[in-house]
Amino acid sequence: MTGSITDVSGILVGNHQRLDPDASLGAGWACGTTVVLVPPGTTGAVDVRGGAPGTRETDLLDPANSVRYVDAVVLTGGSAYGLAAADGVMQWLEQHDRGVVMDGGVVPIVPAAVIFDLPVGGWQCRPTAEFGASAAAAAGVDVPMGNVGAGVGARAGALKGGLGTASVTLDDIGVTVGAVVAVNSAGNVVDPRTGLPWMADLIAELGLTPPPADQIAAFADRDAELSPLNTTIAVVATDAALSKAACKRVAVAAQDGLARTMRPSHTPLDGDTVFALSTGAVEVSPASDTPAAMSPETKLTTRVGAAAADCLASAVMAAVLAAETIAGVPSYRDLLPGAFTT
Repeated sequence: MTGSITDVSGILVGNHQRLDPDASLGAGWACGTTVVLVPPGTTGAVDVRGGAPGTRETDLLDPANSVRYVDAVVLTGGSAYGLAAADGVMQWLEQHDRGVVMDGGVVPIVPAAVIFDLPVGGWQCRPTAEFGASAAAAAGVDVPMGNVGAGVGARAGALKGGLGTASVTLDDIGVTVGAVVAVNSAGNVVDPRTGLPWMADLIAELGLTPPPADQIAAFADRDAELSPLNTTIAVVATDAALSKAACKRVAVAAQDGLARTMRPSHTPLDGDTVFALSTGAVEVSPASDTPAAMSPETKLTTRVGAAAADCLASAVMAAVLAAETIAGVPSYRDLLPGAFTT
């Protein structure tokens, strides 16, 4: 599975980061911010599974609450400090007259989630409002992967994590689903017994082969070290018209993409958070074979949720494969190069 979340028409992604070439663990900048800008009228929801989340405005996205639309979503490094990046996105959106219209101005709706990456860079090296504003201003359809944006200081268990994206089109109903993720998991995305991803179908899709035994052993040794980093955060999006409650179900289903690709996931040590967005551009007519006991939206939500989980799983592996070694945290390509030998 290839593509990008920006294959969902109207979705734009921007990144801003600071990465010192000589960054080492605990010294030097290795942190950044990713912003997902959405078209007006985009519905949003969220599902939080980790036991230690760092978030902003997630209660607002509960289907029981009144605000339906969002203007942007922020994924950022810097732990709770990094939530300041959302201030810059709000300022940028206000300048562009985006937000809930109120007497005297607008209030942009900008949910956000953070990863804990402070041990990679310096503790004082974390995103500010300027990071968010710069990422929003840079938003476009091209989405680089690896050590960019919120993925700069990310770690995937024993390996370097990063930013990844993927998309899929459900051709029979004309719906596109995409995902972008900052992979910073407490669990590994690679089986230490084989040196390959946990999902067999992703192994075939990525063209990977079993690496030599010495490389697997080296990875297993690294795996024995306790990762100080945790939390994977993501956005899944679709152009299918879905209600806020349906978006919530899509976010729930998309979390399966994390459970398939990283073990363990959703632990007390992480704050796994997935936002789901619907631009509403595609109205899907009810299928003639929809069971009487299932509403048309339920059937559509089920299909979109399944696609979102697949996209998120692919985006996770895309992030890890694109990541480069920094600050002594090895990339998959550097630690297990034999997996790419055909």
